[in-house]
Amino acid sequence: MSKFREVLKNRNFFFLWLGQIISQLGDRLGFMALIGFAYSKKDQASSSEIFKILLFTIIPVFVIGPLAGAYVDRWDRRRTMYVSDLLRMVLVAILPFFLFYHRNLAVAYFIIFVIFCLARFFVPAKLSIVPDLVDKKDLLMANSLVNVTGMIAFVIGSGVGGVLVEWVGAERGFYLDAFSFFISAALIYFIAGKAAVPADLRKIGGEIVEVIKKSVAQEIKEGLQYFFTTPEILVSSSILFILASALGVLSMVSIVFIQDTLGSATKDLGLLIMFLGGGLFIGTLFYGRCCQRVSHYKALFTSLILTGIMLICFTLGIDRYPYFPVAMFLTFGVGMSISPIMAVVNTIIHSASDTDMRGKIFSSLEIIMHLGFLIFMYVSSILAEHFSHLLILVIVGGVFIAMGTINLVFHRKIPWLD
Repeated sequence: MSKFREVLKNRNFFFLWLGQIISQLGDRLGFMALIGFAYSKKDQASSSEIFKILLFTIIPVFVIGPLAGAYVDRWDRRRTMYVSDLLRMVLVAILPFFLFYHRNLAVAYFIIFVIFCLARFFVPAKLSIVPDLVDKKDLLMANSLVNVTGMIAFVIGSGVGGVLVEWVGAERGFYLDAFSFFISAALIYFIAGKAAVPADLRKIGGEIVEVIKKSVAQEIKEGLQYFFTTPEILVSSSILFILASALGVLSMVSIVFIQDTLGSATKDLGLLIMFLGGGLFIGTLFYGRCCQRVSHYKALFTSLILTGIMLICFTLGIDRYPYFPVAMFLTFGVGMSISPIMAVVNTIIHSASDTDMRGKIFSSLEIIMHLGFLIFMYVSSILAEHFSHLLILVIVGGVFIAMGTINLVFHRKIPWLD
């Protein structure tokens, strides 16, 4: 833990890390509020209803993502982040009016679309700014802590957030989400330790028009060329595509599988997500502290194998023994096994990419991950109507095992992965 404390003593990184714990907590709370709204419209949430909600959160990746990377590399990343948070705060705060009072779902879905468009600027800015805040020797540790932010969001936002939304209602859940964006924006604003110079909106508007007319297309082209000619980034993106595809399947299938197996609509699901986040948190801490000397290659693909094994154990285990303590233990194991993947991949990308390319690279990765998620989310929603949920989940676990094993056994040693 001492090494983590040393990184967190970096004031700027600490503000970024803490702000993301709060805003991602709000994100999960907001997502649970959307699920709560969906449940209020139907007796039981179905795969198709969840797909409809997630669709409006994913489309911005393809519409805005390519442009966002070019802008992030041109703009001040800190300013991009806190302005995005403030705008999302306003939009999330007005969303309940169209969901619960005016009942205009078309406008509500448009607002959701815009909120996630803003996130497409925020995410690559956040991922790109980390190497600017810490020393190179602390980069792996910092990436582990950034991933811990997501783990804590899962633990509190998905677990406790699900219970909280059921208690206070979906509407208040959105207001709490908006407040979390305000806190995050305030923390990010003070990263540099001094007040930011007020933005000249006319100047920024002129820059946007100029970039759109002259250079965005060229910068996107350069970013894609860099992306596809850097082997480290290509391999990392392949891993993330498969991981995101698996998550797309799980998001559609596992919810109904858990509901049917454990016999509850939301309580057990929220608590299991909480234990998944706990496993991710502990696994990330363990990897960041004890496994830094393990080659990236071995850590990455061993993690894939263990994840596949644990996913199959989880599926068969709770199918045979449908008791919450069994599901809790196995879910924690899944979280532990998957935890090193993102920290390793982000570290590889940071080491391989130039500073002025990071925004484009992470925007491209966002597109690749969400493409895999969306495609397999849709495919699995169809397959779930013809095949058992158990079979689909076991196949996903088998894919993880096969991929990790093939890469560990039949590979040529690649220096940058060690």
